[in-house]
Amino acid sequence: MGKLDGKVALITGAGQGVGQGVALALAKEGAHIAVAGRTESKLVVTCNEITERGGRAEPVLMDIADADSITAAVARTVELFGGVDILINNASLNPLGNILDITPERLADGLTSGPVATLRTMQACYPFMKERGGGAIINMVSSVAVRWDAAGYGGYAAVKESVRALSRAASCEWGVDGIRVNAVAPHASSPGLQRWADARPEEAAAFVAGIPLRRIGDCETDIGTAVAFLVGPDAAYLTGATIPLDGGQSRWG
Repeated sequence: MGKLDGKVALITGAGQGVGQGVALALAKEGAHIAVAGRTESKLVVTCNEITERGGRAEPVLMDIADADSITAAVARTVELFGGVDILINNASLNPLGNILDITPERLADGLTSGPVATLRTMQACYPFMKERGGGAIINMVSSVAVRWDAAGYGGYAAVKESVRALSRAASCEWGVDGIRVNAVAPHASSPGLQRWADARPEEAAAFVAGIPLRRIGDCETDIGTAVAFLVGPDAAYLTGATIPLDGGQSRWG
């Protein structure tokens, strides 16, 4: 018996990286998983792994930059599983670069895939969660806004801090409906982080050296397992928080 038996989870960007790790961890606890993303072949890989482990998962095509696609993905999840209990907003585009180099268009793309997509997906899932008596939402953010050196990360921080603000507001407004909303700021061995490390090896080495636990978190066993706890019954009184899963590196005010 898993702590999420009978729950339905919609996870964006679940074809790889953090999203995949969270999907595997939630499925291990008994949740049925709508594995959402743009690339069907990646979604199928995640679904197959969950199925091989004895869980249930279905691929759901979803483009977080498209409002109609978000609505359709939530509707498809309800069609497949009968409802939605858990939402993990994981996918987003994060504009990196110095302030003089970031174009308004790149920042707009980040905002569309970040806070705007988060808002749309939460709004689309809300009535189904309320109908089922409550739910749990995790929005993936970042510690980049409290980074010791913010140079080159202004656009990224703007996107993620907007998501944090929406998460806090939703937790205050939806608590009466039994819907908990928290933000998670992970350091995880995802493809995105690996690309960053390959492009900036010296900075990446210093980054790892600055983590008290001296390692990057595993997408499933470190990040996914913690998220499974946060959306489960043992964290039933936790909402409106930002939880750093970063090996102790960041100091949140």
